Amino acid sequence: MSEPVIASMAEVRSHLADVLDRARRDETPTIITRRGKQEAVVIDILEYRRLSQLAEQAEESWLNRLADEAESEGSEGSVSLEEMAALLRTNHA
Repeated sequence: MSEPVIASMAEVRSHLADVLDRARRDETPTIITRRGKQEAVVIDILEYRRLSQLAEQAEESWLNRLADEAESEGSEGSVSLEEMAALLRTNHA
């Protein structure tokens, strides 16, 4: 992945096709700013899917470690892996 290009919302609006082509073809993300503050990033859909999958795998690994630790400490007051995942998703939303 190349170094990101930083562009204002107005620039992106005027050159959206170029921004999308740069993300897809050149694998160069564009960081979009609004009033000088970084707000969002445009990346290729394949890179987005790869990053999403990595995040899911990391979350699952972390939850499994928590479950293993809880199991080794005993079951009193514990919750299932599914309950923990639901709690985490609720708190992240």
